[in-house]
Amino acid sequence: MKLHDVALSGNCYKVRLFLGLIGQKAELVPVDLMGGAHKRPAFLAINPRGQVPALEDGELRLGDSHAILVYLALRYAEPHWNPQDAVTQGRIANWLSFSANEVQHGLAQTRVIQLFKRPGDLPAAQAKGRHALELLDATLADHRWLAQTDEPSIADIAVYPYVALASEGGLEPSGYPYVQDWLGRIRALPGYIAQPAF
Repeated sequence: MKLHDVALSGNCYKVRLFLGLIGQKAELVPVDLMGGAHKRPAFLAINPRGQVPALEDGELRLGDSHAILVYLALRYAEPHWNPQDAVTQGRIANWLSFSANEVQHGLAQTRVIQLFKRPGDLPAAQAKGRHALELLDATLADHRWLAQTDEPSIADIAVYPYVALASEGGLEPSGYPYVQDWLGRIRALPGYIAQPAF
């Protein structure tokens, strides 16, 4: 198994973190984004969307961090990571969407603007990020895990990275006590790996 990876990418970190939590080994293949490697034919043959992360597992070529989490959970992980009952599947899908929308356009965007000096509307992104943290805090006030299960699921792993990295975008999750407790629960999981510092 190979994971085409960028060390500082929160989306790549989702996959690395999940691999650690489920004890699954993968060869990390660094992708030179600044050099445009993700837009060259060799990489596009793996992920035609030209984005990281991308996974190769046997004949499978798969892009998108959430798609990779779903695949790894079903193929290699214990059932609690992606329970197949309709209610839990609906809840997980909701949080994967939240990760791709509210988190990506808020918390992740603030980090890209602040840390990597990319253009963007920082106040608007920070407002979206604060709203995402408020929604998370409200859910976690009543539930230990996002899918309202007894154990963590891929919903938690999908949302975790950019919340944990929120301070790099000028937002501080410490003002959200239930979010803080949840971050601590994830960090305490066996096999947890930290995101490298910038």
